[in-house]
Amino acid sequence: MNKLQKGFAVLLLTVSGVVCAQELPYSEGPVSVVTRVKVMDGQFDNYMSYLQKSYRPVMEAQKKAGNIISYSIYDASPQGPSDADLYLVVRYANMASFDGLRQRSEPVALKVNNQTREQANEATASRAKMREILGSEVVRELVLSP
Repeated sequence: MNKLQKGFAVLLLTVSGVVCAQELPYSEGPVSVVTRVKVMDGQFDNYMSYLQKSYRPVMEAQKKAGNIISYSIYDASPQGPSDADLYLVVRYANMASFDGLRQRSEPVALKVNNQTREQANEATASRAKMREILGSEVVRELVLSP
C-alpha cells in the first residue's frame, strides 16, 4: 500500500468511527403487524361477535404468556370497494419476538379455544364467509429522541 492509499484508509476508518459514534435522533420501538380485513356485506356484526368471543380471549392469553404487548381493532372508511374496512393490529416488543413465535403462540391459541390444529384450520376457513384478509404489513415504531 502506498502512502496515499494508507492515508485514505485511515481517513475512512476515522470518518466511519465518527458516524458510528454519533447518536441517532430516534430509537427502534415496538413492532406491529397490521392486518387489513374486508368484512363481507351483512357480516359485520357476525365478525365482531367472533372477535369478541374467540379472538379476544386468544389475544388476552397471548399477552399473559408474554407473546404480545397489545392488540387493537380499528374501524375504517374504505375509499373503494376493495379496500379494508377493519384493521387488526398486534404489537410485539421487537423483531426478535418473531423468533419461534409460532411454537410459543399456537399452543396458547389451541388451549384457549379447546381445539386441535385441524379444528383451528377448519374454523379459519369457515370465517371466509364473514371476511377476506387483504394482507398484512409489519411496521416498527421509531421513537424520537428527547
